[in-house]
Amino acid sequence: MPRSSRILPSWRSLPASLLLACSPLGAEAMETPASALAEGIDQLRQTVGTWNVTTTQYRSDGTIARKVSGTWQFEWVVPDRVISGRSVIPALGEISGMLFYVNERRAALEFAQVDADGQLRVLSGGTGGELRTAGPVAAADGSSVQLRMKRFNVAADCFESRVEVSTDGGASWRPDQHQRFVRARGAGGGDAGLRYRKPSQTYVPLT
Repeated sequence: MPRSSRILPSWRSLPASLLLACSPLGAEAMETPASALAEGIDQLRQTVGTWNVTTTQYRSDGTIARKVSGTWQFEWVVPDRVISGRSVIPALGEISGMLFYVNERRAALEFAQVDADGQLRVLSGGTGGELRTAGPVAAADGSSVQLRMKRFNVAADCFESRVEVSTDGGASWRPDQHQRFVRARGAGGGDAGLRYRKPSQTYVPLT
């Protein structure tokens, strides 16, 4: 069976309870600085819209396994806090549901994905950065798996992301997949989703 093209393909066998427990941030509530929160919100705003996505997947030896094309589409659920999305890869018949959201109490920007197998995958990182991580967690074969994803080369209408995997506690990393996102023509940006709140509204922390 060909390997899945989902953004977190290495997690197919990990139970949701382990994935939720492996977030690198502490469970205690923490105060998010307004500047860092604003950076997280900017990421959500920039992500809203429809994207044409090219995904390159790699074998364990670093060679290219395959390259596939698809689309991602995100829209606001809670303005300036939560966006929901849908990933479609026609060539593989794959559809995934996604959430990208600010977890203010944990000072985190988190990405969650559920595929047809029903497994929940979560990547988490600080609101002021581009790096999301998860792990280490125990895989079904008893090995320890750690993942990290970083967004880079970010512009208004394009960006790239890289997913890497480690099986030695983070001592070394190998490429798992690379994705390039280009905004679909006429799709618009994140500001279109802010019709529910005034642009000049003063930031008020959630309590």
